[in-house]
Amino acid sequence: MQRTASVKALQGVVTGIGAVSRVTGRGGSVIGGKVALALDKGALGKLAAGRSLFLVSGTNGKTTTTALLAAALGTAGPVVTNVTGANLKTGLVSALARDLDSAVAVLEVDEAALVQVLAETTATVVVLLNLSRDQLDRYGEVRLAAQKWRTSLGARPEVHVVANCDDPLVVWAAEAAGSVTWVSTGQRWRIDATSCPNCGGRISWTGELWICSCGLARPEPEIGGGGNDVVLGGRTFPVQLQLPGRCNASNAAMAVAAARVAGVDPEAALAAMVGIANVAGRYRQVNLGSASARLLLAKNPAGWNETLDFLAAPPAGVVVAVNARGPDGYDTSWLWDVDFERLAGRPVVAAGERALDVAVRLRYAGVPHEVCADPLVAARRLPPGKVELVANYTAFQTVLAAVRD
Repeated sequence: MQRTASVKALQGVVTGIGAVSRVTGRGGSVIGGKVALALDKGALGKLAAGRSLFLVSGTNGKTTTTALLAAALGTAGPVVTNVTGANLKTGLVSALARDLDSAVAVLEVDEAALVQVLAETTATVVVLLNLSRDQLDRYGEVRLAAQKWRTSLGARPEVHVVANCDDPLVVWAAEAAGSVTWVSTGQRWRIDATSCPNCGGRISWTGELWICSCGLARPEPEIGGGGNDVVLGGRTFPVQLQLPGRCNASNAAMAVAAARVAGVDPEAALAAMVGIANVAGRYRQVNLGSASARLLLAKNPAGWNETLDFLAAPPAGVVVAVNARGPDGYDTSWLWDVDFERLAGRPVVAAGERALDVAVRLRYAGVPHEVCADPLVAARRLPPGKVELVANYTAFQTVLAAVRD
């Protein structure tokens, strides 16, 4: 792929900073992007130009869906992607600058950054997963994000959207697009979709079907997923992932739908996903003395409740690690929307910088527990054997950094 001198210069900046970061031990995936954007505000558009660009956004499942989609599209040729999950403009610039040759890019995009990224690039496909409460002190109410998505997609009719038809907020945003592939993956978390984003009225649910009196309603899905199979046009494709849980089967269905837009057969797409055992450290197994800990990331009530579904059965112990830094959101009131009552009957440790907040929630859930701020020390305090270490964003990154060292 032919690149201009200015684009090659941007690559030099990012790779140079990356080389320094490897020597110093400091992360360069964001720093390189910051410097490149400081030198050239149009860096993102220039680095993305000429590529078939797939953007993946939503509250939960972005990183995993991006990895699954990159694997699926990789069956047809080289793909560049932001594998570390750095999903703001700085991270996207860094990822694209490291590979100027790949004609296909699959990028996870923060839901608040999607509008700006769309404005600065010529995206081919946008994948919209879900919208639920997350970092309220940063985003505001999720309806605001849906409104911004809707306006942005309405202005870009050439972009094809792959959207979750079970989420009313996503449907309202996506229906403004020029063309949409609707995918059904199931919608267990409905607290953020009780009122209609179109008129403010009450949404009525009957099983998976939903409708509002204003006419906004669940579209007929073209692709079904979220279970053991992906169903498309009367054909059934088995889903065989190493990644656990219904949520990841849903992510796979969304990735299959997006890959199909590029002409990748669903069977080939799913086969390419089988080899993924962990994503940016999620689902990784680490040995901690007598404990074998599986590292799990859960950032908000919807994500935590999905994660609780696939925890190993008792007597496996659980570490619940929560921080409240900027990337997490400073407000921990969301803990009260997580069904922690389901942890009863197993050894549990409250951990992280907000371990006491977790402990209060567990006490009201009737779950006996210990308190230990350090998640890795907490895991070692549990009885020998299987341990599930579930952490929110910065707590998870702290754990990852520690086990790498």
